[in-house]
Amino acid sequence: MVSLLKVNHQQHFAVFSSGIRPNNRTFHHKSSFISMSSRSPTTIQHLHNTVSSSSNHSLDIPIMVNGCSGKMGKAVIKAADSAGLNIVPLSFGSAVENGKTVQVCGKDIVIHGPDDRENVLASVFDEHPNLVVVDYTVPSAVNDNAELYCKVGVPFVMGTTGGDRDRLYKTVEDSKVYAVISPQMGKQVVAFLAAMEIMAEQFPGAFSGYSLQVMESHQTSKVDTSGTAKAVISCFQKLGVSFDVDQIQMIRDPQRQLEMVGVPEEHLSGHAFHMYHLTSPDQTVSFEFQHNVCGRSIYAEGTIDAVIFLAKKVQSKADKLIYNMIDVLREGNMR
Repeated sequence: MVSLLKVNHQQHFAVFSSGIRPNNRTFHHKSSFISMSSRSPTTIQHLHNTVSSSSNHSLDIPIMVNGCSGKMGKAVIKAADSAGLNIVPLSFGSAVENGKTVQVCGKDIVIHGPDDRENVLASVFDEHPNLVVVDYTVPSAVNDNAELYCKVGVPFVMGTTGGDRDRLYKTVEDSKVYAVISPQMGKQVVAFLAAMEIMAEQFPGAFSGYSLQVMESHQTSKVDTSGTAKAVISCFQKLGVSFDVDQIQMIRDPQRQLEMVGVPEEHLSGHAFHMYHLTSPDQTVSFEFQHNVCGRSIYAEGTIDAVIFLAKKVQSKADKLIYNMIDVLREGNMR
């Protein structure tokens, strides 16, 4: 018996299934299943996005995307172009990329290495005083990049995971710079995380004694553990589950992703599959939460919503400085 709720606009959600299949086995005892999946946009969705983007072409928000040579950076630039944002033709990258030009959406974007970044950013900010920077670089660059943005005074959206997050937040708090910081930019996934946090707050200890298995699969280029998985685990811990992030099963091998996880071959280079499996102490009850994303469009669109949201906060001189994607969702002005 399955109750299925389909939302054809962007996502498909399957809710409540009588059987689950961890490790390719079917459990016939009491169980519950919640899954979210995202695939490439349909033709109807594409037409909807085209209509939506045409209404946004009056937006005059300069956006500088750092990490533009990466697939996520390129996806954000494409989404920004569709939304009518003003793409600054400069980007920060690694030393080996210094001086290279990346072409995205017909625009030539020049990459600057680590040297003289402060002067370059200050010059761009002087030319575009309402600039918003987007960061999709690498985990090891998170803190240095954030310190640079804060030193120059540029508002930024940090989509890169990893780094020292406590240090990141302190850097922003001390600088009084506006920022959206989130390890997860997919709006629908963020809504799921918000629901998990509400459950954890209202029903602490509800899953005491349950054991937890966590599996996350991403493209081989993702070197760190999923920030989304860590956030969900934190909620389960509040619900009474004993689990350490070191127990997460990280899958980066394409063959295992195909055969064990079920990632479509065309999305091996860009996907985010997560599974959380709970089992009662006597093994008679189990729950499974799953959210699977193919491609990067869900994150790119969410990032642009975050940019627009942040630009409005800067313009209105809002008292609050640091935001996350739940704040963006609550604003209710997503495209």
